[in-house]
Amino acid sequence: MRTHVVRPEELGETEIQRWRRLQEADPALGNPFLAPEFTLGTARFRRDVRVGVVEDGSGIVAFFPHERRPGGVGHPVGFGLTDLQGIVADPGLDLPARELLRACRLGVWDFDHLIAGQRMFAPYHQVVRIEPIMDLSGGFAAWEAEARSLAPKTHKTIRYKERKLGRDVGEVSYEFASADPAELTRLMRWKSAQYRRTGRTDRFTRPWIVGLLRHFHETGFGVLSVLKAGDRTVSLHLGLRSGTAMAGWFPAYDTDFSRYSPGMVGHLALAEGCAEDGLTEIWMGRGGKEFKEWLKSREVPIAEGRVARATPGAAWHWMRHVPLNRMRDAALNDPRLYSYADRALKGYARARRRTS
Repeated sequence: MRTHVVRPEELGETEIQRWRRLQEADPALGNPFLAPEFTLGTARFRRDVRVGVVEDGSGIVAFFPHERRPGGVGHPVGFGLTDLQGIVADPGLDLPARELLRACRLGVWDFDHLIAGQRMFAPYHQVVRIEPIMDLSGGFAAWEAEARSLAPKTHKTIRYKERKLGRDVGEVSYEFASADPAELTRLMRWKSAQYRRTGRTDRFTRPWIVGLLRHFHETGFGVLSVLKAGDRTVSLHLGLRSGTAMAGWFPAYDTDFSRYSPGMVGHLALAEGCAEDGLTEIWMGRGGKEFKEWLKSREVPIAEGRVARATPGAAWHWMRHVPLNRMRDAALNDPRLYSYADRALKGYARARRRTS
């Protein structure tokens, strides 16, 4: 078995088609974050993106997209932005993870949204959580009926708020795929305000992330959905589309309309829009949002951890990141600590706004 490392733009059409066939062979690989478009798009804005191409006697059996940082430290492509990670490989691939890293000249590869079912990385899992998925394969009506049966009061409340929004503000309308760049700018502005409001790092202060979203929107890989009441935009969502799968990515709403739950109304509209456009599933991303419990149809295990070889770069990476990650995991796994941390971040954000 032989592995060579290339820049994504060096892949030819034959390799890209092979990548797609490997995705099609395994339902877990259908997520847009594992599609070639995500790696190729990210590589337009980051020069550290590489792809390990694994071959045996029969041809290409795997693609390993990754970012290479100084010291041989590796990350998944779009690290910090991606909700699913892994190797795009033939299901029968038998390749030790450390051998893959050696061939890619990496000392360490850390992950936080890895498909837990990938055997080669299983010994390196530190935490396993779940990613919820909305299953639309039976159509929107079937999915909504199931969601209504699981939480009838929640469903009734959201539909009531949708009707009230229409009465108070204007007729509610929905555009599944808007090409308007001004709406994307609005989404990023709202999202930046949300990050500041909650004490999180504002991703849109990084020009490469702004450029990446614009690129995906312009090429159609990113689907921008718009919910309006009258002539007012009240909710937006940018997701990624590949085949019949949608990956939820950046939702945002106008806080002036919070009492109408525009985000939840938008999620229902998104499900209907996806089903009408031939999509059969929406991956909602790992996270502790309660509304996902109501919307989800099934779950996929997602792992966090690191693969390391005995190199100086791997040792440096361990000292810098692992102790902090363990403290964060403790907070995520304890509802009380999570609540304290969330309140502390929001308090910090309020104090920062008062002094700015």
